[in-house]
Amino acid sequence: MKALLSSKPVLWFLFLFNLVVAVAAPFVVEGSQGVMTAVGMGVVSLGAGLSLLKGRGQAQGQGQRQRQGQRA
Repeated sequence: MKALLSSKPVLWFLFLFNLVVAVAAPFVVEGSQGVMTAVGMGVVSLGAGLSLLKGRGQAQGQGQRQRQGQRA
């Protein structure tokens, strides 16, 4: 399950889908329930977005290490 949740396509889906729901929820659901839905979905979207950025930084670091290995 962990491998599935950390794959890039799943992270992109979680990020975009939850972001859209977080933006739309206050307009679709009335009152505090809409606000809390937006907050919850926003947190999930932020988590997925941060995981994408973290994975991007690791991939760039690996690429730099590979280039340095090729120079040596």
